[in-house]
Amino acid sequence: MAAPLIGTAMPAESSQVGYFSMEVGLEPNMPTYSGGLGVLAGDTLRSAADMGLPIVGISLLYRQGYFNQSLDSDGNQSEKTVSWDPTGYLDLMKPTVTVEIEGRDVQVRAWRFLIQGAGGHVLPVYFLDTDIESNAPSHRALSERLYGGDDRYRLGQEAILGIGGLRMLRELGYTGVQTHHMNEGHSALLGLLLMEEAKGDGALTDAALKQVRKHCVFTTHTPVPAGHDRFPESLVREVLGEERTATLREARLLADGSLNMTELALQSSNYVNGVAKFHQTVSQAMFPQYQIRAVTNGVHAVTWTTEPFQRLFDKHVPEWRHDNVYLRYAVDAPLEEIDRAHAEAKRDLFDAVEQSTRVKLDPDVLTLGFARRATPYKRMDILFDDLARLKWMAKNIGRIQLVYGGKAHPRDEGGKELIRSVFQAAKDLEGDVDLVYIPNYDMTWGKLLTGGVDVWLNTPEKTREASGTSGMKAALNGVPSLSVLDGWWLEGHLEGVTGWSVLNRRNSPDSRQVVAHSLYDKLERVVVPLYYESPREFSQIRRCAIALNGSFFNTQRMVSQYAFNAYGRPNQEPKAD
Repeated sequence: MAAPLIGTAMPAESSQVGYFSMEVGLEPNMPTYSGGLGVLAGDTLRSAADMGLPIVGISLLYRQGYFNQSLDSDGNQSEKTVSWDPTGYLDLMKPTVTVEIEGRDVQVRAWRFLIQGAGGHVLPVYFLDTDIESNAPSHRALSERLYGGDDRYRLGQEAILGIGGLRMLRELGYTGVQTHHMNEGHSALLGLLLMEEAKGDGALTDAALKQVRKHCVFTTHTPVPAGHDRFPESLVREVLGEERTATLREARLLADGSLNMTELALQSSNYVNGVAKFHQTVSQAMFPQYQIRAVTNGVHAVTWTTEPFQRLFDKHVPEWRHDNVYLRYAVDAPLEEIDRAHAEAKRDLFDAVEQSTRVKLDPDVLTLGFARRATPYKRMDILFDDLARLKWMAKNIGRIQLVYGGKAHPRDEGGKELIRSVFQAAKDLEGDVDLVYIPNYDMTWGKLLTGGVDVWLNTPEKTREASGTSGMKAALNGVPSLSVLDGWWLEGHLEGVTGWSVLNRRNSPDSRQVVAHSLYDKLERVVVPLYYESPREFSQIRRCAIALNGSFFNTQRMVSQYAFNAYGRPNQEPKAD
């Protein structure tokens, strides 16, 4: 249900930051998110509410959500439309605004969710909806599906988010918003609207662009050029109109015959950041004409800490709820209590697995977890490259069991094939290694898995993991990572202290064969023996994961960095020296 109205929401006119995100994950049963980007947005806004920051969130409603995943016995994924009633979670607001799309005025309304902060502050998030009777059927459908449809559908949605979102804020009375934070490039058309306003009836001058940049912040999450939304100029003209296309042309954003939404966001912003230090380097190489900074992602500590560990932290570091840095002092928590808390979280996971899949896992067996979007670069099947070696390891070094999860985008055939390969591996490993795949992975399963497994596995192609947050959730619950040195793990990894690297050197070769060999070596020679032969040392690693990683990789620290560095520095120029 929607957060109860406890305390008083920040008056609209005092809100200073508008946070725009294509998806926002706030409740497991509110299908307004698909994965990491949306969950990060929800965690960001929760921490902003906890800290009493004057921020308001904007997203789209998605009456049909992303999709519910069904898997048959061979791992073939099928998608089912999500059915949900927003009136059970959200309050419908009275104002409507219009956005011109394909030459017609599309009516947009907003639904409000109130996030209750730990200190009593209430932060509003508005979900935009075009399912209004006066709109054409194709325009009513723009708020139906998250990441559905073709380029025309996507550009229409992004016009609703960027242009409609900015107009809605103003119509709702948010006249004090000075900073518009674009979480990825989907909302970049708000920059186009600000350009139009800045130039008025004249030309788009450098002075007008400078004025726009004073009011925009952009966070990029995509480390490869192909992942950035691009729309051909002909489609931009059809959807947005000739006048808006002319403004984009003035801003030199259609030079190659297409509109790159990331370029629009970059051109509009005074502060641009990647989501990890290494991602900053990768992004800077992609966009050398702009200055890219780094704000490493985090997770909302209270949301993602399991109940057993919440009780443990309340006992030993009670300040952790309002100041996550205090998790540093978990370094003094008794190992026996950490072990008991982990054992309870593991039982909770196994009970849920048995109820969902009828597979009974053994709590005494080393359990590896892998759950994220199923797409080829994440290499979710790399552990199965040498099944004979994995079987030998389980028989001669120590037993292993595996819990997997994750959805493939409906059009990602490579991702769907990966899921099938995991199911095939489960059959090939039967009798030697138990493997279960959790269907319809969501926020509820995310908390259970990251809190209940013994080791969190991550094997992306290097430079492709912008940040990653699942390992951060695991660390909060004393679950160390075994991961490729990419994204956040380059900052959080201390070998044998907070977890382990798949490859020990940052610049190691990243061929699949090399990564698979290193993964098997680390499991066989270090992780599995440590778990069974040196349980106290393994528990020390659990404790260090909490104290060193959990205390830093959280959205309280992340939002503080945005407040001090992005929101508080309105006169920066985006160009690099």
